[in-house]
Amino acid sequence: MTRFIRPVLFAVAVAALAGPVQAESPSIGFQKLSLPATERQRALEVAVWYPAEPAGETSLVGDTPVMVGTALRVGAPPQPGRHGLVVLSHGYGGNWTNQQWLAADLAAQGYLVAAPNHPGSTSRDMAPPGAGMLWKRPGDVSRVIDWLNEDPRWSGRVIAGRAAVIGHSLGGWTAVALAGGRFEPWRLEAACNTHPLMAACGTGIGGLVGEGSTVQGPTMQDWASPTLTDERITAVVTLDLGLSQGFDPASLGRIDKPFLIIGAGPGSPKMPVDLESRHLASLLPRERTRYVEIADASHFSFLSVCKADAIPLLEAEQPGDGMICRDHAGHDRDGREREAIHRQVSDLVVGFLKPAMPPQ
Repeated sequence: MTRFIRPVLFAVAVAALAGPVQAESPSIGFQKLSLPATERQRALEVAVWYPAEPAGETSLVGDTPVMVGTALRVGAPPQPGRHGLVVLSHGYGGNWTNQQWLAADLAAQGYLVAAPNHPGSTSRDMAPPGAGMLWKRPGDVSRVIDWLNEDPRWSGRVIAGRAAVIGHSLGGWTAVALAGGRFEPWRLEAACNTHPLMAACGTGIGGLVGEGSTVQGPTMQDWASPTLTDERITAVVTLDLGLSQGFDPASLGRIDKPFLIIGAGPGSPKMPVDLESRHLASLLPRERTRYVEIADASHFSFLSVCKADAIPLLEAEQPGDGMICRDHAGHDRDGREREAIHRQVSDLVVGFLKPAMPPQ
């Protein structure tokens, strides 16, 4: 899970805007939104990609010393008409830039795509108590859907009352919870007793299990809240998700949404595909679920493309962090470049979403 990426990396991995670029690019617009805190909801930073009018120059968004940015029309007027809404949920310790490659591909197909930073589990914002409030992540996605359906600047640009959700790692868990999966921490704790090396078993993920667990008393009630489900969710995609061992199997069997589950195989002791993505697929209704395992992908293949000198840069900063730029389980094994894996994933996601929730 993206919890492996140490916060120091995000000093260079947080999104940045560069100067204008002249290269040809699809007419994809980009804006940043700041949603204020309310009595019941936390403040959110949200990125939005959308089909845009071909006006103005393009700028690189998310270009850093480690990751390759994307040429977008920052602040360009949206194209007229309503578009299918897709919300992206990043992994633990990640941020909205992580799946920008997929957001841009979806916007090029006619979707409006939004991605919030989840407070407490996003880069440079992982301190307690927010780090332990993972049950608030589905509410972040629901709030983004509310905002885009209600704000007069955006309500006329989205198809009202429905949205797809795509999540990587812990974001995949977020997506399943929104679709109706009921998370019960004791189930994850039981799995961790047998498989303690799983990344999901680390106390850093909200202190779910192990000594000093914070999941007790009122917190357990928060996890059990039925309000995690959002009936507007029309379709779900998970990208090498985590924490799936904690879902109640009966709740998964009742989900009536189409699912595309993509796993990175064969996985590793920290992210075992058989205990995460494959496990989830086995419990969802078969007739509404498609499972794809990408044999030469790693957990981090779903992040942005790394620059040529990214691994030495990361290793110099913190030994071991170069793993976020390696794309297959055996680091010395032949495998495709990350761009090729992204193309495969984008084709799968677009092919799944278009019949389930057309872009227009």
